[in-house]
This record gives sequence, structure tokens and C-alpha cells, in this order.
Amino acid sequence: MAIQPLDASRSNPSEGGPSFSLSNRLLRGAWNLTWLVFASWTPTPLKPWRRFLLKLFGARLGVGADVRGSARVWYPPHLHLEDRAVLAQHVNCYNMAPIHLGPDALVSQGAHLCAGTHDITSPVFQLTTRPITIGARAWIAAGAFVGPGVVVGEGAVLGACAVTFKSLEPWGVYAGNPAQRIKTRVLRT
Repeated sequence: MAIQPLDASRSNPSEGGPSFSLSNRLLRGAWNLTWLVFASWTPTPLKPWRRFLLKLFGARLGVGADVRGSARVWYPPHLHLEDRAVLAQHVNCYNMAPIHLGPDALVSQGAHLCAGTHDITSPVFQLTTRPITIGARAWIAAGAFVGPGVVVGEGAVLGACAVTFKSLEPWGVYAGNPAQRIKTRVLRT
């Protein structure tokens, strides 16, 4: 079940109030401490151990899915990786809303998946969240940024350091800031 940010007009985050419930903050605190102590330093071959910890905190992981030790997952219950999907080294998975990776999807080192933003027209700067979906065989390259509500189509590629706040069509190759389609991805037979 997706969590919702608190009403900023009541919780007053601009004056130090919380954006999420106490139970959410406590779970995330326990999660961050657990990952820091027991997983953040682990080498690639300790994937089963990291998978165990993620599942313990509510992540859904398919066969062979992996989150590398230096990656950061904000809220494990909002993470769903299908078979062989990977969050590589130093990925920031800021999943205030659900983030779903399809089979064989890859998010490369240093990429940022951000499922939250603020309503800049709100007098209280209300936090808003929207899920991110990354399709089967899609690739988010090194240092790329994917914003809230984006759907990355099957087989699509978001090039290194590219930025997207809009959904990407299946099998398209995108580059730049803002990301623009530069060609179609065609697999060799």
C-alpha cells in the first residue's frame, strides 16, 4: 500500500514539521540503520544477504533481482524489482511512491529515481508523490535522472546524465536535458 505525504498546511514542514507519519519515519530510520550496518559495505557476491534484508523490510524482488550495497532505497515496501532487475552502485532510489522495474531492467551507477516533488503553486509547498515504472529490458544509464510519474517503456534507454520528467516510448533511445528521443533501439539477432 502506498504511503501519502502529510498535509503540509497541518504538519508545517517548512518550519521543521514532518512530511510523513511517525510510523513511516520510524520504519525508515530502522531501515537506514539496518542497511548502513549490515549491507552498505557488502560486495556484489553477497546479493542473497541484501535481498534478504530488503524483503524483510517489505521489498518485492523477483528471481535474480539485485540492489548493490552502495545503492540507497528510501522505503523498501515501495520497491518492486522483477526477475533479474538491478539497481547498480550508488543508485538513489528515492521511492516516496512505488517504483517498479520490469524483468531485466537495469538502473546504472549513480542514477537517481525520484518519485516525489513539491507543488510550487502551493502556499505551503506541498509534497506530492507519483510512482515510477521502468519497463522490461529498459536501461537507465549512469548518472541519469527519472522524475515522478514517469513510465519508461519496454527496452527504452535513457542515456548517461540525461534527465526526464516525461514518459519514454518503448525501444526509444533518449539523451540530454530534457531528454529527447534520438533513435530507435534495435537489437541484433
